[in-house]
Amino acid sequence: MVDSVFLAARAVVLADLQARRRASADAVSALEDALAQRQWWTEQWPEGTTYVAGLVAQDVQDALFETVGRWPVCLSCQDTPEHPLYIHPDLGGPDPVWVCEATGTRVAALGCLGSPGPAAPNG
Repeated sequence: MVDSVFLAARAVVLADLQARRRASADAVSALEDALAQRQWWTEQWPEGTTYVAGLVAQDVQDALFETVGRWPVCLSCQDTPEHPLYIHPDLGGPDPVWVCEATGTRVAALGCLGSPGPAAPNG
């Protein structure tokens, strides 16, 4: 059962990284690191498996902030400075959702972020 929790967490966070075009090698490495750290965490607190997906998303969010900047950013607010989404509830579950930092509005369930629009042309 625990393996399925981690596979599901990996899938939903990777889906959101891909939706916002941030699924680089560094981001996937951050995801794998977060999963490894949370495996240890759930060994210490088995009841915490319900929180894994949201916590892994937060871990990746923190790691990306250190290297590439905010992820994911809110695309819903117009004419406001760039601001991030955050996982609600704070502990990451159950049923984590991305929420706009500025308005507190629910944007999407974890794993269901929308694309920012067409990709920029190459070259």
